[in-house]
Amino acid sequence: MRLTDHTDYSLRTLIYVAVHPDELVHVQSVADAFDIPKNHLVKIVQKLGQLGFLHTVRGRSGGIRLGRAPERIGLGEVVRAMEPDFALVECFHQGDNACVITSACHLRGVLGEALRSYFAVLDRYTLADLVDQPNVLRRLLGDTAAAVVPVSDIKVRRRATSV
Repeated sequence: MRLTDHTDYSLRTLIYVAVHPDELVHVQSVADAFDIPKNHLVKIVQKLGQLGFLHTVRGRSGGIRLGRAPERIGLGEVVRAMEPDFALVECFHQGDNACVITSACHLRGVLGEALRSYFAVLDRYTLADLVDQPNVLRRLLGDTAAAVVPVSDIKVRRRATSV
């Protein structure tokens, strides 16, 4: 099984932001650190924001920060939200499965069990588990003072949200 670049970049973005907890991070900083096209990353950040994993601040002094504590961002939750589907083989598709051996084959059951095990492992970990050495990660990411804006320097107007 392989995750899409979309999910990979989502996890990397969350890691980058998590190791800068007191700062608004610029999308360009994440793009530069991982050599990811900024235009692609903007779409990912928008989705992560819509899902509540990130909080985005627009404007000249804007940036991104975590939408909730790293201990509350489960890896399984992120992967499930960012991947388009988990139909590993054709027989996972109920409506358009044309495989002639589906009725006698046990592949779907075996791969289904493997997929459940895969998520059981991911569900045991959070973003906090990935960033337990923030200083090392920051150094490896080429952390520079110019790459971030301290949150204390930003005035954010909160809009009322309806539930």
